[in-house]
Amino acid sequence: MRRSRHHTQKTSHHGRIVDAISISERPATAEDRAIPGHWEGDLLFSSHNRQIATLVERQTRYVMLVKVAGKDMETVVNALIENAQKLPQELYKSLTWGRGKELAGHKRFTLATGIQVYFCDPQAPWQRGSNENTNGLLRQYFPKGVDLSSYSQLELDAVARQLNERPRKTLNYETPASRFEQPLRRPVESTLITGQCFINPRKSEPVDLPTLPGEFITSKQCYGMHTDTDNTIRNLSMPH
Repeated sequence: MRRSRHHTQKTSHHGRIVDAISISERPATAEDRAIPGHWEGDLLFSSHNRQIATLVERQTRYVMLVKVAGKDMETVVNALIENAQKLPQELYKSLTWGRGKELAGHKRFTLATGIQVYFCDPQAPWQRGSNENTNGLLRQYFPKGVDLSSYSQLELDAVARQLNERPRKTLNYETPASRFEQPLRRPVESTLITGQCFINPRKSEPVDLPTLPGEFITSKQCYGMHTDTDNTIRNLSMPH
């Protein structure tokens, strides 16, 4: 059979993510939402091919939004690594992603963070249903025609905070924020630095934690949210 000179023969590796670990191998504690720390993620696109990364914790439905400058693998992986380093390890154990090639560098992400990445089956977005539902809610804030590149990380944090403070029927009308902060309610040895906390065991230096709920109690007890950041977020005008 004659083929066009532009035809390429697909191999068994064409379009695949190398060494991708299937969602079927995800631990049972992630599957049944028994403990927090297992996340679902994806890119949410807007006009002009702009995007942000959306992350949802499976047990608590807690949302984090990450500004990304591009959809290429290196940019996305770097942004996800930086975001992951803001959370204690007990609250970020795994990440389930779709089949987008933007996470083809998943091994570098895992090496940098200790977080295992699992991939959904092809054409099965329902396997990360919490993330899909959240992306639908986010369209209230980011209609398809909006340019996502115009939003700062602080503004994305504000939107995430509003979602995290919505009572959810699936959580017995508790909020994702209240559920997510429960593991953080124990004192953490820290030196009080404006907007920073030593809560993260992956790093020895203070890190910004703009999306975690709670507040500083004393110079020796830190829950990860500074009052100035909290006030800034509440004062931003966002739709309800």
